[in-house]
Amino acid sequence: MDANKKKKSIEVVVISDVHLGTYGCHAKELLSYLKSINPKIVILNGDIVDIWQFSKRYWPKSHMKVLKYLMGWISEGKEIYYITGNHDEMFRKFVDFNMGTFSIKNKVVLELDGKKAWFFHGDVFDVTMKHSKWLAKLGAVGYDFLILINRAVNRISYFFGKEKISLSKKIKDSVKSAIKFINHFEETVTSIAIDNQFDYVVCGHIHQPAIKEVMNGNGSVQYLNSGDWVENLTTLEYNNKQWSIYKYDDIHYQKEKIEENMAAIDTLDQTTKELFGQLMADFNIKF
Repeated sequence: MDANKKKKSIEVVVISDVHLGTYGCHAKELLSYLKSINPKIVILNGDIVDIWQFSKRYWPKSHMKVLKYLMGWISEGKEIYYITGNHDEMFRKFVDFNMGTFSIKNKVVLELDGKKAWFFHGDVFDVTMKHSKWLAKLGAVGYDFLILINRAVNRISYFFGKEKISLSKKIKDSVKSAIKFINHFEETVTSIAIDNQFDYVVCGHIHQPAIKEVMNGNGSVQYLNSGDWVENLTTLEYNNKQWSIYKYDDIHYQKEKIEENMAAIDTLDQTTKELFGQLMADFNIKF
């Protein structure tokens, strides 16, 4: 029996802000999710690999498995768009590269059931990114460190039977400047989308999963954000003319070793291996 028949069929899946190569990345959980779905169109909406914080000393097998699984989808001929973000901005020198149904873009516009959807990462509207990139990079290091502390705190909370908490979410929800930044980001991208008569605007970057209808004096648009796989563990799924936010939950998956059932991934066609070999050559990662 075709294995795909056991998987959840999805017309479009949007995954962003995975941050492979960082301590905060939940690669094992993402791999479990990827193995449970059979998408027709895949939008990798930026910051999949975190080049800003990349270190040759930290590249776990689980992170490599995610890349190889995505490469397997390319070999299968799935329609995949890799949209560049700020943490993987080095890939922008490969923009408009195409290999079969795989392409690297800065933005993508697709027609979904007669409606126009505009996909892009979102960092181009981040004032900090435009004028103080060093500050943004410093903040990224601090965020990753906060995630490590958060994991330690949650282990202790679990031991005492308490619920998990998110330190970064508490900070974002309590710091007025963080709330103001998120609101300004959403207002900016939706205003531009309305002016360009898009029906959907789909972003990542701010690690805040969302689906909301936004209106101004010129019209309305549905704003969507895929969240991340560091803190929220979320993606966007499109089926039957409807968008939904998927949130990972261990309960839905059987525990399995990361090495299992990966034989097909190790037999990737040579062209796909060469493509990712070229992309990752600067980081001494071999496939």
